[in-house]
Amino acid sequence: IERPPGDTAGCTFCHTSSEERCSTCHQRHQFDPKVARRAEQCKTCHWGKDHRDWEAYDIGLHGVVYQVNKWKPEQFDFSKKLSDADYVGPTCQYCHMRGGHHNVQRFGTVYTSMGMSMADRGAPIWNEKRDRWVSVCDDCHSPRFAREQLKAWDEALKDAGLKYRETFKVAEDLLVDGVLDPMPKDLCPDWSGQHLWSLKIGAYHDGEAYGGKTGGSGEFRMSNCTDVERLCFESVGYFQTYIYKGMAHGSWNDATYSDGSFGMDRWLVNVKQNASRARRLATLEKKVGITWQPEEFWKTGEWLDELTGPYIVKNHPGKTIFDLCPDPGWLDTHHAPAEEV
Repeated sequence: IERPPGDTAGCTFCHTSSEERCSTCHQRHQFDPKVARRAEQCKTCHWGKDHRDWEAYDIGLHGVVYQVNKWKPEQFDFSKKLSDADYVGPTCQYCHMRGGHHNVQRFGTVYTSMGMSMADRGAPIWNEKRDRWVSVCDDCHSPRFAREQLKAWDEALKDAGLKYRETFKVAEDLLVDGVLDPMPKDLCPDWSGQHLWSLKIGAYHDGEAYGGKTGGSGEFRMSNCTDVERLCFESVGYFQTYIYKGMAHGSWNDATYSDGSFGMDRWLVNVKQNASRARRLATLEKKVGITWQPEEFWKTGEWLDELTGPYIVKNHPGKTIFDLCPDPGWLDTHHAPAEEV
């Protein structure tokens, strides 16, 4: 929502024009259930850096079984309803639309924020959902095996959380010590029309040291921010989701090698190196009496002036997007009765 339309074609295709329409899965000019039951029907939207579902499934154990057998009707008979399906391996629909249930959140693998939230995934609050997943897995596997996979998933995400917290802390210390270049105040305003630090958002934002008032909310920046902040964003927004999706879909390559846990290792080292250089440079500048002023190109430019933040500041001075949209529809994630979710 921060960027001009030309930058966000890949976002808006799924999140506006296709989201929650029958024709998204059933194809407008066919509307054939046999087509909607194939796993490929999901990959138009469910792939990419920050929601790597298709890639994780496709190169995982289940996806390989599907790809080598999908043309054999005796292995995958797509003329049958999902409630009657007898497949040699699961498709996306078999697990996430159990029996043909169209509320995919009911069997979704996400707790919150595409797996990025640092939640205790083994906590009692998730027991019912985990039991529901095991009830799907035990069509082919034992319940013991399914629960062991969930436990392995938990452990992988706990390790990922440790790496991200360390990455975040290195960046946070730079900001608090005033050696992050540029600081939030020196940047083009974020999409909300404010100058909050991009890594302190929502309930985590706690005061003026981060560029705003306590309780204020900004948003992650993926661009026009320090390299340290971008690396932090990619560590949790991309690599941690690779781990999450990879473990969820039996894709060990995604969880480890394809910028999963190994990617988080690399980005943590990069952030540490950036921080070390920034502190050494700040020490030298102080010693020789240099007071550095960030370049103007961080604040304005032909492309930057097209972003949402500058538009709000120019046309609604003193306001934020939360003043202008106190109850924005795009924040409504309650698409189904709570008892079904």
